[in-house]
Amino acid sequence: MASSTPRPGRDTRVARLPPRERILDAAEELFLSEGVRAVGVQAIAERAKTTKMALYRHFATKDALIEEWLRIVAVGYSTAFDRTEAEHPGDGRGQVLAVTRFIAEGLPDIARRGCPFVNSIAGLPDRGHPARRLIEDHKATQRRRLTDMCERAGVRSPDEAAAEITFLLEGAQISAQNGSVDRVGERLLAAVEGVLERGGAGIPARGGA
Repeated sequence: MASSTPRPGRDTRVARLPPRERILDAAEELFLSEGVRAVGVQAIAERAKTTKMALYRHFATKDALIEEWLRIVAVGYSTAFDRTEAEHPGDGRGQVLAVTRFIAEGLPDIARRGCPFVNSIAGLPDRGHPARRLIEDHKATQRRRLTDMCERAGVRSPDEAAAEITFLLEGAQISAQNGSVDRVGERLLAAVEGVLERGGAGIPARGGA
């Protein structure tokens, strides 16, 4: 089973990690390159330079490992939302555009490695799977936060605007992953600005994002 090309300096960096983090790092590399369904526990253990027994001491099942990896990914996105709210207090328009820039700046990595959520969902056909529920809960929370930002921005229908922006953010990541559209980040920013302007947020007279 072929694995992805290691990141520069990976062996040195990973060797310094505690066993649990080495396992998660190895799982991420393999899950992104081969999919959560195709990768076996033995391959993850070998990539992490440990044993299956050691892996099972940290994660009772492969499903538990998948869930924990995706939880960490979701926390990264939630932290980005927290940061934008802190950097643009009370400025909903600035917050939405900052989130959009965060997604746009991550598109080159998505193009290389794919979106963890998109890559994983096809390998989790059971809607009751804990990792799938985690993805759905994360996306619902993100949508609610975008709605709150749109409301702060003065958009007339904040929930509808948040739905459209979510559609654009998700679509941009898919387009970057499959290479179907050029200048994806630039197009994404322009489209989100258009949603805000149509909703009545407009461009601030001075300051703002």
